[in-house]
Amino acid sequence: MAELSAIQKALIAIAGLGAISALTDDDDDGPVLDTTPPVITVTGDNPATVEAGTTYSDPGATATDDTDASVTVTSSADGDTNTVGSYTITYTATDSSGNSSTATRTVNVVDTTAPVFTSSATFVVDENTTAIGTVTATDVDTVTFTIADTTVMAITSGGVLTFTTAINYEDKPDLYEEYDGSTYDFTATVTATDASGNAATQSITVQVRDVGGVDDDEGTGTGTGTGT
Repeated sequence: MAELSAIQKALIAIAGLGAISALTDDDDDGPVLDTTPPVITVTGDNPATVEAGTTYSDPGATATDDTDASVTVTSSADGDTNTVGSYTITYTATDSSGNSSTATRTVNVVDTTAPVFTSSATFVVDENTTAIGTVTATDVDTVTFTIADTTVMAITSGGVLTFTTAINYEDKPDLYEEYDGSTYDFTATVTATDASGNAATQSITVQVRDVGGVDDDEGTGTGTGTGT
């Protein structure tokens, strides 16, 4: 066999390099992998602020993806507006390739509303008793009560109203000058304060009724109603 010429050897070498290059080149027609997750945009205020006890309408979020024309966004919340504080809404978007992303919104729940009294401003009781009644008020949070402008009444934090000493109707000033059976009245100011410091006041009147007529004899408690 005749020895190859230098030119032939060069051509063979060039052909070999071309084959190797063809084997190592990327296949331009192969599949393109999607590894990029969607981008979520939270709509509206973030953080958002809402009054406790009201309804928060979530404006939601949108998502874009470099491959999918449309991506659905789902949401979940770890709290609600019934409790003062804050909670988080988490938005999640997943594209058709399984790439997922999340975004969050903080919702701050505040209480700026004062309690509202639901009990009457007037209490009517019989003489010689300490119990008066219970003051009530509504609020999204716990309410405590205090009392002022009185030396004869007290109130618990839960609203139970009492006389510090039982009231004797016969102690009513000028009672015997003109006995007309009217009540012996006492007034005070009650304040209801919620856990956030919001307060409301109510002026109350306690009317003490005579029992059995005017007592001529405090020792026997005989009620003659004569006023003598």
